Amino acid sequence: MARSTRTTPIGSGTLSLAEARRLAVQAQAFGPDRSGAPAKRPALLRTLKMVGLLQLDSVNVLVRSHYLPLFSRLGPYDVGLLDALSQKKPRALFEYWGHEASLIPVEFHPLFRWRMQRAQDGTGLWGGPSRLAKERPDFVAAILNEIKERGPIGAGELSDGGRSTGNWWGWSDGKRALEYLFWTGQVTAAGRRGFERLYDLPGRVIPQNILDLSAPSAADAQRTLLEIAAKAFGVATEMDLRDYFRLGVADTKAAIADLVAGQVLHEVAVEGWKHKAYIHRDAKAPRESHVHALISPFDSLIWMRQRTERLFGFHYRLAFYTPKHKRTQGYYVMPFVMPFLLDDRLVARVDLKSDRKENRLLVLGGHAEPGIDPKHVAPALKAELQRLAQWLALDRVVIKSRTELAQALRKA
Repeated sequence: MARSTRTTPIGSGTLSLAEARRLAVQAQAFGPDRSGAPAKRPALLRTLKMVGLLQLDSVNVLVRSHYLPLFSRLGPYDVGLLDALSQKKPRALFEYWGHEASLIPVEFHPLFRWRMQRAQDGTGLWGGPSRLAKERPDFVAAILNEIKERGPIGAGELSDGGRSTGNWWGWSDGKRALEYLFWTGQVTAAGRRGFERLYDLPGRVIPQNILDLSAPSAADAQRTLLEIAAKAFGVATEMDLRDYFRLGVADTKAAIADLVAGQVLHEVAVEGWKHKAYIHRDAKAPRESHVHALISPFDSLIWMRQRTERLFGFHYRLAFYTPKHKRTQGYYVMPFVMPFLLDDRLVARVDLKSDRKENRLLVLGGHAEPGIDPKHVAPALKAELQRLAQWLALDRVVIKSRTELAQALRKA
């Protein structure tokens, strides 16, 4: 069971790897007691502001991936509360490109307007949408006008959106136009239908008091975003901080230099890390950590894979993006294999699937990490699997695997 721990301030100096792990776990909002009543809206909002954003992804074999980080931190909660935060008025979250497509606290909206402006200027947008806007401005204007008249609508509902080319990223011209308008902030996400984004005008989605806020300069916004990232990561290198909101190299270097000069960030060395790291001036190191949680592949604790390996000694890759002959744990490791966090270590990984037809949570595979005794992991992991099944309204946990960890789970 997770519980709060005493903390001590950190100054400049050197952190042991164990201290860095505990700092990272606490900064990512792990630690509150998850055994009480289901979390309510205020707890969700506090957690979202600590982590800064939730990454969206279409993976749905267990549950939509963006629902999992809050379960990992708060325990069972009503996912309808999260949907309401991003789809009902007054909106508390908006969707934009933060770390990939993300749900972001709505008060952070002004911090991304520089990114919208750069996309509109043609300096911050990639590929097809940018080319389409240059080559067919009248078509893009017509799509925007249709959103004004008919929104919220999906790409498939456009009256003249064109046809998809049929492959995974085979967008129609209508979809490309919508993505250009979305990147540039001329339209926003009104919500999702299934996983299809619905587009509408910002004035009909984002609260007016947020839209009325002045946009900071690009430099000021990036400094603020990096400060949010530093608080959320606990301890991080320049590359880690840059990745959190996908900022540019030059912009990040300049912003970090300003934050260090202003004593907002402090430089520290971390045991075993080649590059210097940074902590926020308000960071406090917990003396111990008592957490157990299953972690989504798209959770901000681990989405920076190099950092995950540096911090936890945990090699983690998505097999979907790995050539078939190099996959060590199967094709489906990407959407379904979840690391298990025990105290301040990632000690195991389990391959999970929701079997809705039979109302079961299936454990298709699982392994303890090298040097970790499966018998030590099994009791806490089994309790977490049972909590996950209950949250997903599944009747039971069925262990299909025959690994050593699976055997320990059966006996736990």
